[in-house]
Amino acid sequence: MTDPAFRLNDAQMAQFIAHGSVTITPDLPGEFHDEVFARHEEVFAKEGNPGNNLLPRIPLVRQIFDHPTIVGALKSVVGEDYYLQPHRHPHHNKAHSKGQNMHQDGGKRWSHRTRYLLAFYYPQDTPLERGPSGIVPGSHYFNTPEGARIDGEVPLVTPAGTVTITNYDLWHRAMPNTTDQPRYMVKFLFARMSEPASPAWDNSQPEWPGAEPAMVGDDARLQKMYAHVWNWIRGDNSRTLPKPDTSAAELLTTLAGDDEREAIAAAYDLAGYGAEVVPGLVETLTAEAEMTRRNAAYALSAIGAPAVDALIDTLGHDQADTRTDAATTLGDIAVAATDALPALITASRDPHEDVRKAAAEALGIIGQSSPEVVPALIDAVGDEHAGVRTAAVFALCRLGPHAAEAVAALEGVLDDDNRYIRGDALHALQRIDTPLAKDTLIKHLMPARWCPITTPESTF
Repeated sequence: MTDPAFRLNDAQMAQFIAHGSVTITPDLPGEFHDEVFARHEEVFAKEGNPGNNLLPRIPLVRQIFDHPTIVGALKSVVGEDYYLQPHRHPHHNKAHSKGQNMHQDGGKRWSHRTRYLLAFYYPQDTPLERGPSGIVPGSHYFNTPEGARIDGEVPLVTPAGTVTITNYDLWHRAMPNTTDQPRYMVKFLFARMSEPASPAWDNSQPEWPGAEPAMVGDDARLQKMYAHVWNWIRGDNSRTLPKPDTSAAELLTTLAGDDEREAIAAAYDLAGYGAEVVPGLVETLTAEAEMTRRNAAYALSAIGAPAVDALIDTLGHDQADTRTDAATTLGDIAVAATDALPALITASRDPHEDVRKAAAEALGIIGQSSPEVVPALIDAVGDEHAGVRTAAVFALCRLGPHAAEAVAALEGVLDDDNRYIRGDALHALQRIDTPLAKDTLIKHLMPARWCPITTPESTF
């Protein structure tokens, strides 16, 4: 258990929910970061970007993410058993670069619940002229540049050693580097393994404390969205959103409109109506516009348990997109959708790979302590489509010790063509933690061991 002194407090969590990021500086000496920077310079000069092999090439970086302040912050946001994912990348912002365009990373999901993070570590001082990361506060809830208001960029001007933890979906970019010196930033990905059952941070108040006006601009209506996320991350599914004054019919029209901010605010207003608007929202899942369907999914997820039966029925819809959206939304509702497990097991064998993928991911979230879902996930691990295999293996990671019967299936994908399937399979075996799982893990890792000090100049 991490010392509570290293957990985030309510103000920091409120900032993370509304703003999408929190910055921490571990108490490591400047010489440490100088050495990390020097090692980056050496590796990039001799070998190029080490990519996913960053940690064996520059093992000092591990000390950053093992530091109690960073561990405490990560546990605060994504739970005690968070997962350092196999993709990691050192970003090299070269001298006199033009920077990047504002973007969200690939793999964005239809959810406002924090199950995935990015973490940025800077081994050198990063003033504005050296090309810091630019982020857009609050943009992680939005899918379009207009909704995200990407012109509201804030540079992460930080001293050496700073770590900024962001929501995976936060809009960001590398800003132009106008100096003669490179700028390095090491990016790691983290994932939640267990749905929140209680606050993992130093929480003293049950009610959403509100966000600073500067964080949310003129969108006071988004406070309902923040409150929903606050309640979810506290593990409190008993709180419902207040019923608005605006009619449900008017809100459904706004939800399908072109203004993304107004549409998402309408989604959380609609959630205040509860069960009575579920039929209309489920019908909206059949809309042609993907954005409209996403907004309906946000509302249904916020409604939670009262929407489950209708979504189960929707898993039988004749359109694959609608079945996929129903499975995705049930997964986002999570443990409150336990009644959907049998239908999702059936959906994991759907003719369409998108439905199978969404069903596998949902089984891992909803069935996090349900061995009954394991046989379906074992079947999905053998799917011909990499996306389905990826979702199934990651779902087995979430199940951990409840997935003991999946060891043989996981061993079968340790040589998969997809590097992330292989990495997640190793983590699943580690979390299963039976003698057979450990033996399988060790048997694979021993011959796969990579020597980080072997170079063209030193092959012995």
